Amino acid sequence: MRHTFSLTVLLLVVTLMSFAATLATAEYRMENGKSKKEVQAMDTTPRKVVENGETATFAAGCFWGVEFKFSQVPGVLSTRVGYTGGTTKNPTYEEVCTDETGHAEAVEVTYDPAKVSYEKLLDVFFGLHDPTQVNRQGPDVGTQYRSAIFYHDEAQKKTAEATIAALNAAGKYRRPIATQVVPAGPFYPAEEYHQKYYQKRGKQGCGI
Repeated sequence: MRHTFSLTVLLLVVTLMSFAATLATAEYRMENGKSKKEVQAMDTTPRKVVENGETATFAAGCFWGVEFKFSQVPGVLSTRVGYTGGTTKNPTYEEVCTDETGHAEAVEVTYDPAKVSYEKLLDVFFGLHDPTQVNRQGPDVGTQYRSAIFYHDEAQKKTAEATIAALNAAGKYRRPIATQVVPAGPFYPAEEYHQKYYQKRGKQGCGI
C-alpha cells in the first residue's frame, strides 16, 4: 500500500510539472512573437502599419526636376522616374522622345500617408509646373511632357478631380487646367542615369 501511494503521488507530481512546463512554453512563445496568428487573433487594438507606403504617379514635364521636388517632401519614402500612359512595352528614352509611344515622362512617388497626405502631394504637383499647358512644359514640347495625374484608386481620382475643380473655380490660373486625370497603368522605370539626376549631377538640365 505504501509503495502504491508513493507511486501515485509521484505520477501526480510529474503530471503537474508537465502541465506547468507546457504553460511556460506557451507564454514564452507568445512573448517572443512565435505564435503570431494567435497574437493577432487576441490583439484587437486598431493600428496603421506602413510597410511599403502608398503610391502616387505624376507627369509634369521633364521628370528630372519633378522627381527632385517630390523627393524633398517630408513623408515621401522614395521616388523613381519612368514612362507610363502609352502603348509601347519597355520603352527606351530615345523611343519616348520620338513622341510616338504615347508615354509621358512621369514620377512614381511612394509615400507614408501618416506623414504626408495625397492632397499635399497634389499641392506640390500643381505648384511645380504650369498645368494649363498642353503637351509641353516650357521649351520641352511633345505629348511625353504632358501634365497628368495617374490615379491608383477611386479616392485618388476623386481628390484629384476635386482639386482641379477648386483651382479652376478660384481662378488660380489664367487658363483652365489641362491636366489629365487617368488610371495608372504599367510604369516602366527609366534608365539608371535618369534616376536621381539632380542629386547625381546638380541642378542642370531641364527647368520647371
